[in-house]
Amino acid sequence: MTYELLRFAHIVGACVLLGTGAGIAFFFVISNWLGNVEMIGHVGRIVVLADTVFTATAAIIQPITGYFLASEVGWSLTEPWLVSSLALYVFVGAFWLPVVWIQARLRDIAQQAARENTSLPAQYHFWYRVWIIFGFPAFGAMMLIIWLMITKPVF
Repeated sequence: MTYELLRFAHIVGACVLLGTGAGIAFFFVISNWLGNVEMIGHVGRIVVLADTVFTATAAIIQPITGYFLASEVGWSLTEPWLVSSLALYVFVGAFWLPVVWIQARLRDIAQQAARENTSLPAQYHFWYRVWIIFGFPAFGAMMLIIWLMITKPVF
């Protein structure tokens, strides 16, 4: 029963990380594409909240459930697929942590522009491009981690 619960928690955590990340990106990109400054500020507030509540929680729980799952099954933490997964997880974190700050900054800039009834400044567009650029390697690495979890390849 312990194995099933750990595996369930670990899979749900992976789904939350991937799903929330994709959902946040989708809604924030669409709000920016539509160009309504007030909407961008509002969606930015929700994006930061969702990242804090869902993504951060799953990001903390994921390595914990992974460790206990590996212990329960008897996998060595030096298994190449596990080492690769952990390295990729650190890689994702290196992109995700700045993205959290960037999202909060984008939210604040958009909300200020909405309050002042002005358009978004160049600073906003710069940080939005950085946010987009950081998303691609992090998302790709998350997909690769899930592939490693499923296939457990031997290299």
